[in-house]
Amino acid sequence: MLVAAVAGGGLAVGWALWPRASRPNWTAAPGDTLINAYIKIGADGRVVVAAAQAEMGQGIWSALAQIVADELGADWRSMAVEPAPLGPDYANPGLALGAAAGLSEPLRSIVLAAGRRAARVLGLQITGGSNSVRAWEAPLREAGAAARELLVKAAARRWQVNWQDIDTAGGFVLYKANRLPFHALVADIDVADTPREPTLRTVRSLVGRPVLRLDVPAKVDGSAKFGADVRLPGMAFAAISQGPIGAAAASHTSQPLPPGVRVVKEAGFVACVADNWFAAHTALQSLAIKWQPVADAAGPAPGPWQEAALRTALLADGKPFGPTGSTGKIVRDDGDVPAVMAGGSVVTAEYTLPFLAHACLEPMTATARVVDGRAEIWAPTQSATLSARAAAQALDISADDVVVHPTLIGGGFGRKVEGDACAQAALIARAAGRPVQLIWSREEDFAHDMYRPAVAARLHGKAGPGGIAGWNAAIAVPDTGAGFAGRNLGSFAGRPSAGAGAIEGAVDLPYAIPNIRVQHCLADCSAPLGFWRSVGHSFTGFIVESFVDELAASAALDPGSFRLAMLKDQPRHAAVVAAVLAMGGPLGRDSASAKSQDSAPGAPGQPVVARGIAMVESFGSIVAQIAEVNVAAGQPPRVTKVWAAIDCGRVINPDTVVAQIEGGILYGLSAALFGRISFADGRVEQTNFNDYRMIAMDDCPEINVRIIASDADPGGVGEPGTPPIAAAVANALFAATGRRWRNLPFFPA
Repeated sequence: MLVAAVAGGGLAVGWALWPRASRPNWTAAPGDTLINAYIKIGADGRVVVAAAQAEMGQGIWSALAQIVADELGADWRSMAVEPAPLGPDYANPGLALGAAAGLSEPLRSIVLAAGRRAARVLGLQITGGSNSVRAWEAPLREAGAAARELLVKAAARRWQVNWQDIDTAGGFVLYKANRLPFHALVADIDVADTPREPTLRTVRSLVGRPVLRLDVPAKVDGSAKFGADVRLPGMAFAAISQGPIGAAAASHTSQPLPPGVRVVKEAGFVACVADNWFAAHTALQSLAIKWQPVADAAGPAPGPWQEAALRTALLADGKPFGPTGSTGKIVRDDGDVPAVMAGGSVVTAEYTLPFLAHACLEPMTATARVVDGRAEIWAPTQSATLSARAAAQALDISADDVVVHPTLIGGGFGRKVEGDACAQAALIARAAGRPVQLIWSREEDFAHDMYRPAVAARLHGKAGPGGIAGWNAAIAVPDTGAGFAGRNLGSFAGRPSAGAGAIEGAVDLPYAIPNIRVQHCLADCSAPLGFWRSVGHSFTGFIVESFVDELAASAALDPGSFRLAMLKDQPRHAAVVAAVLAMGGPLGRDSASAKSQDSAPGAPGQPVVARGIAMVESFGSIVAQIAEVNVAAGQPPRVTKVWAAIDCGRVINPDTVVAQIEGGILYGLSAALFGRISFADGRVEQTNFNDYRMIAMDDCPEINVRIIASDADPGGVGEPGTPPIAAAVANALFAATGRRWRNLPFFPA
């Protein structure tokens, strides 16, 4: 339990690992009173919020508590958070937010209600898609308002006054000169007073203000518990080897192992168990493991053929403006693209993006204890539901017999929604007959990620003074969702298929383009694919915004003005673009470079400074960024400054928004500059951070973020900062060098 309480006038934080299991649901400790499914009040005045979302540095636990505190009228210094138990009340109600985007009423409400119902039926607790605040603001506001009404009515009975004349603030119930702390009234609460439709505050005093995050003190003093911090009586440690992708261990030989070291061999992996991880890892390295392909593996082993498959899939585009082939599917076709492209200058561009690893600083880890057909799992998981199911399936027991204890997550980015490490830890613990903590080595973490897919795209377009007249895009990428569903959702899984979902962000563009055709070309891939920060927007943002810039150049128009002219019917988008232009403009080469467009950039002693722009809407938020690059002769270009403007609707904590946009920019910048995973014979060729480079502190640009004030429904902030940065840098590099940068990464190892 993460607790923030008044202690010595400051914020004190304690930590313990609380379980989430299907039975029983959330319970109250002695002295605590359970007010509803999301709030309980302690005898010491603590207000505890059940947080159904995983905390992986994005500040969601504090955001959810801030929503409740604001509506309840609590003192922020008394707020606390506990991970919610598994159960329908804590299933993610925002699963249909993406599907409902852009729909008009009443269809939007119908789709959202269906998504909430499906989540409850499936009991699916999951953190992803930048939907935590979007999904939980309304339920938690209602929970806070209902709790406030219960307290107010209890006070009204005691004071013999009208309950509607009473309010709450700072953790007290207030009526004129009378005041009582919350915990003094909980015994008088009458559940019959629970409102069917609680009245929400019209004026919000805490939401929208920066407050100290609840998880920060424990992370500073080291008391916060991450996955590898778990310790159990009699616990052993395990190191694991999984071999090439799509292979199984056939045999292993070794020198005699040290006393106390045990080998565990299961389908797909070999592990060594010892009293410490170093001993387990050392023993594992001494094994000579022979691997053989699995007969039912999905296609040939991952290798260079996968990038070739992307180019093959693009052939489905056929003639530039002709019919689709067998693997392509037109997902949008407005106007008459062939006619508008029939004459004049057509711009053609091809883009490629590589496979990417999640590269979480915390590698995959899980601790398991298996006793009498029941299992307990401690893990940094983005989905307690899927972790429980993975362990249950591996052990061939019911998911109801698995208890999941979620820890803080040291970087997730979509990788830790998967339960593979939990299943492995459970199998190893059962074989070892004692609790076991499994920690993947860094090499294993790179070798067995669930990768962001590689992508290839071909675009044709025509632009003039009025904007883009015609747009034809074909994007080749595998179906990531099918692979995820197959691993995690069993009977809900389907075969890979072409569709708009695989290329989100490339279909419904905010720009006014009268003639537009978009096609998804399904590509084959045998590497395991997963959701990577910002999912499809991570590649469509680069493709779309790079090509918009190319069309602006073809029309000899300023890239910023070009975008604004096509956003006249999109005032929120236009406001974001205008804001970032005011922050970081003008675009193009800096006049201080004193360079003509005809001279070679980066001549000795004369570095070129240039700026490029990109704007992407994703996960309910609109983000525009300007990147500044410095290009000097004999040196790799440097990204020196980034300006970002975001409209994410109602803001809970502005400090968290700024931090997440900064983090998203740096994550995307690492990928744009250096990120690449390649395969050979089923093995990943990048094994650690020496050959999968991340941006270092001295490479980080200066970042300035502006939040656009908005009363719109909340959007996401954890993922939307990532998609625009690659295109903004590419467009800046074009302005500096005069050539297009269409292939990521810009500077491969």
